[in-house]
Amino acid sequence: MRQLGVFLVAALVIGTGAAYAAPPDTLTLGLPLEPPGLDPTAGAASAIREVTYANIFQGLTHIDENGQVQPDLASGWEISKDGLTYTFKLRSGVTFHDGTPFDCSIVKFSYGRAAAPESINAQKQLFAPIASVDCPSPDTAVVELKQPTSTFLYDMAWGDAVMIAPKTAAGNKAHPIGTGPFVFSRWVPGDRIELLRNDHYWGAAPKLKAVTFRVIGDPAAATAALLSGTLDAYTNFPAPEAVARFRQDPRFTVAIGHDEGKVILALNNARQPFSDVRVRQAIAYAIDRKAIIDAAYSGLGSPIGSHYTPQDPSYVDLTGAYPYDPAKAKALLAQAGVAPGTSFTIMLPPPSYAQRGGELIAAYLQQVGLNAKLQSVAWAQWLAQVFGQSAFDATVIAHTEARDLDIYARPHYYFNYASDQYKTLYAQYIAATDAAKQADLLQQLQRQLSADEPNIFLFALPKIGVWNAKLRGLWTNDPMPINDVTGAYWAP
Repeated sequence: MRQLGVFLVAALVIGTGAAYAAPPDTLTLGLPLEPPGLDPTAGAASAIREVTYANIFQGLTHIDENGQVQPDLASGWEISKDGLTYTFKLRSGVTFHDGTPFDCSIVKFSYGRAAAPESINAQKQLFAPIASVDCPSPDTAVVELKQPTSTFLYDMAWGDAVMIAPKTAAGNKAHPIGTGPFVFSRWVPGDRIELLRNDHYWGAAPKLKAVTFRVIGDPAAATAALLSGTLDAYTNFPAPEAVARFRQDPRFTVAIGHDEGKVILALNNARQPFSDVRVRQAIAYAIDRKAIIDAAYSGLGSPIGSHYTPQDPSYVDLTGAYPYDPAKAKALLAQAGVAPGTSFTIMLPPPSYAQRGGELIAAYLQQVGLNAKLQSVAWAQWLAQVFGQSAFDATVIAHTEARDLDIYARPHYYFNYASDQYKTLYAQYIAATDAAKQADLLQQLQRQLSADEPNIFLFALPKIGVWNAKLRGLWTNDPMPINDVTGAYWAP
């Protein structure tokens, strides 16, 4: 009997062993678009940052889930009373994945490289205020600005401002080497990017041993991959029509949060007829934004009236500036001398909001006498032709950078908006140090864009997250293009 009792206890332990098994230590996460490279300082695609930001690369500051600036490779800083000198205290004991030490010389190199005349940094304008970077000691970086820049700490938290080591900078596009908690392992083009835990990380070690980013952009395929368990999570789920299904399935968590994605019908202001503000305003009147959201994004999303999202500071609601009014659209087109049947092409990149939205937009424009031809293009072609060369008439795209009103003040940007009045306002906003003055100028900037309507501001994307119900630590909100998995883990 004693032997039988021992046998039964042993069998019970073996039989219930699964209940005490450790939770998984890997994560497979979906991506809607494949990055064209993995160096966030050398490309505009948000997909680059969705893989690398916080996971592989880090800056002196970073943005948390609530959109607030936090210390990162700088443990703290002091700002001079005149707003021109930022003294950063750098963390000690930090190394890049190849063993290169992080110190002030890295800061000097990274900012100098980003601001250099030959720089291909997509946000090069952010570094224009920097006059110099001095290194009084290895763990201190003193950044002198040419003029007070109220957004400087926020700007240096962008993925474009991460720290890069000189000897590996040239190879980061294919094999990124940063200071973050994960190291690059492998990239299988068209399929996946694999990261491994950095066992020599300077901070708190992530709980996940490995993370795989799978490129699955098709909405139906993304849905199937989650349901089958091929994917554990999709933090920017591209199939809003499937949300109700996942909400009813206890195996999944559905988290709807804020996103900085501003979906616009971008117009090439340097081409006729879009060089005429009356034509741009006419197109704004011709489109029913609410109907676009309902049909193209299952009612998930918020209409916008300028290049700003409702959760951003000093947001002003301008959604009523161009109510759906086809008659007014026709009248403005007639005033501008645009003949019925005028044709142009709308280039549509792969995301579902662009493909579905483009079809609806074309139908609305047809009703006011404009013949919008639709052309689907691969992501790489969109980046090269539309963003890189401004070789387009119109396009549907989501700008995912946070608080990016600066793009309308640049000497050149792909949609070719040029307004001296706007540039003056933006310069005043950047230089303002008083909070009330900043707020007033932010609202003036939004109103200026609404009046000029350089692009048709459609809606703010929601952040739709769908993941295994046992996963914890993924972000609900998306204050920047981020898939920060450093705090992700599986519950028992």
